[in-house]
Amino acid sequence: METCGHPTYAVLYGVAMQPHHTKNKGDLGVLKAQIDLFEQGFTIFVPLTEHCPFDLVAYKASEFRRVQVKYRSMDRFGKIDVKFSTCWNDKHGTHMRPIDKSEIDLYCIYCPETDECYYLEPGNFGSTASLRVETPKNNQRTNVNFASDYRGVP
Repeated sequence: METCGHPTYAVLYGVAMQPHHTKNKGDLGVLKAQIDLFEQGFTIFVPLTEHCPFDLVAYKASEFRRVQVKYRSMDRFGKIDVKFSTCWNDKHGTHMRPIDKSEIDLYCIYCPETDECYYLEPGNFGSTASLRVETPKNNQRTNVNFASDYRGVP
């Protein structure tokens, strides 16, 4: 197994390593966001560390926007649920805390079922948001965040 012409860790050390599925999904979401933002006329900047509260920076019309990207699948009810929190694991267990909304300008949600990105301004929501991809069975229209309304960067 090689990556970019270089043997991977598994080949070098003879260790059977499986790709990290969650990391792969996150990488796909970031790549889809970069393409989508580029198609909307943004220049994309990528931080040189994984320790930033955002995944990329989008620049357009003299404005920088810090973007956190999330890969979220649609549930069986036709909606995408978004939590404005961060989660990590260490030797002490799994931890979760709310994001600092002052550090992120946009959440970009990539949904693999629609193959589209949706853009939310975290300050406009509480601790969670739900985007409806499919029309609710009861045809409710009021107080519903339809995913199609969040396709472009606000």
